[in-house]
Amino acid sequence: MLRIEQSPWREMVGHAEATYPNECVGVMLGASDNGQKTVQVALRMENVMPGSQRERYQLDSKDLLAADAEAGRRGMELIGIYHSHPDCDAYFSQTDLKNSCPWYSFVVLSVQQGRYHHANSWLPDAEQTKADKEDLILPEN
Repeated sequence: MLRIEQSPWREMVGHAEATYPNECVGVMLGASDNGQKTVQVALRMENVMPGSQRERYQLDSKDLLAADAEAGRRGMELIGIYHSHPDCDAYFSQTDLKNSCPWYSFVVLSVQQGRYHHANSWLPDAEQTKADKEDLILPEN
């Protein structure tokens, strides 16, 4: 189960809407205990995908390592990665699966016509053959 606190959730939605019609990407920092993960901080990352970023994102491995180090400095864990899907559903695509890591949660935010619509969280398997939907608890507005 993944629970996102209000402040990081606002950051994630704001990031997804601000980068529309392109995909955004960021990381989620927080804590985990007995399979329950809590996101306490969301950090925007740069989408370094060359060319069109409307249907793809790429996260620089150096940025991911820096985010992991930042989590350590804050006494947190790198819980996962979030990104947006402009004008489509919050599904986990084959490209997402191919680029996934089984130790992270992956939150996908659907942004329809520039506004947040819905989100899902995914847990990929170690073989990168499938991703199961993870229970996602979002803050009350």
